Amino acid sequence: MRGNESGVVTTRLDEVSKWAQRNSLYPLPFGTACCAIEFMGVVSSVFDISRFGAEVVRFSPRQSDLLLVAGTINYKMGHVLKRIYEQMYEPKWVISMGACASSGGFYDNYATIQGINQIIPVDVFIPGCPPRPEAVLDAIIKLQQKIDRERVKK
Repeated sequence: MRGNESGVVTTRLDEVSKWAQRNSLYPLPFGTACCAIEFMGVVSSVFDISRFGAEVVRFSPRQSDLLLVAGTINYKMGHVLKRIYEQMYEPKWVISMGACASSGGFYDNYATIQGINQIIPVDVFIPGCPPRPEAVLDAIIKLQQKIDRERVKK
């Protein structure tokens, strides 16, 4: 140690909790189409999502705080998606990945939901068909910034 440095940090417990939530998102990928393949690229060593603390992919809604919807969602899948969202503990966030999840994509028909924000709230939309892995990383950064802004409001 140098000088007056004692190695002690003082802060509030809720601030540490928010910092940990922001830097350790546990995504639950809900992949139904080609966007799910792009998400597999994001978790690979080439793009390294672990730099942003989101490498622990969970497939249980009770262990996740980030729902990443990747692909086309039809009305038969809509109630499944909503139930998964409702089973997640608070705080929870949603990223809509790709044109199909965000707006129905080119599937403008009776069977496809024209954007998942009709059934669950979405925090960040990722454009593209399919979006590049860099866009997914950018969405995670934007979500972390949103979590910080929510922390400042409280």
